[in-house]
Amino acid sequence: MIIDAILTPAEIDVLPQADLSASVCVVFDVLRATSSIITGLAHGAEEIRPVVSIEEALSARAQWPDAVLGGERFGDRIDGFDLGNSPLEYCRAGLRRIVTTTTNGTVTLQACASAREVWVGALLNMQALVDRLRQSGPERVLLVCAGTFRELALEDVLAAGMLAAAFPEATLTDAAQVALALYRQHQANLCAALELAKNGRVLRAHGRAEDVAWCAQVSRFPIVGVLRDGVIRRG
Repeated sequence: MIIDAILTPAEIDVLPQADLSASVCVVFDVLRATSSIITGLAHGAEEIRPVVSIEEALSARAQWPDAVLGGERFGDRIDGFDLGNSPLEYCRAGLRRIVTTTTNGTVTLQACASAREVWVGALLNMQALVDRLRQSGPERVLLVCAGTFRELALEDVLAAGMLAAAFPEATLTDAAQVALALYRQHQANLCAALELAKNGRVLRAHGRAEDVAWCAQVSRFPIVGVLRDGVIRRG
């Protein structure tokens, strides 16, 4: 198995033109989009549709009248939406269908749509990701770090490195080796690493420290979210 990594949003821009047909893409937006999606699935959501724009979200809700709208711009809930991007909001009962749009996470999920499979990754479901990769044994794995706006996000690269660390027998590209090295540097205290990250600092400064602590939990949920035909379901 070859494990590669996409570390920055600039690299994500070219993914729609890349041949991903042999790759399983695991998308990480740890603070907070993919953590919120995994939390929602774990609390009973059956279908989550990630879209790029607010306009797409409104259009999707017209097709799914029973869906709730979730997402953020600049970290804050979008005006008129039912949910923001805090994973704690996705613990709510009764969220069967969700349409979500975020600055980086949902864009990244859509950019990987041509892959053999697209999985939603977070620290919250790390062991489930490891188990699923061992079971499926893909030829290539692409760890896709969503980043923040146009910048690398430490927490996403760290999570990618944690997944790579579980496969010492795999062949790692240089980018995957970078992610692995970052994980090894911070593996003794992942919560502290998330607090150190720019996103973690911003969230804490805005009174959202609980979100950071929630997203720092490792392997809380034994599920993998799989994107097929534009919709994420438990795989």
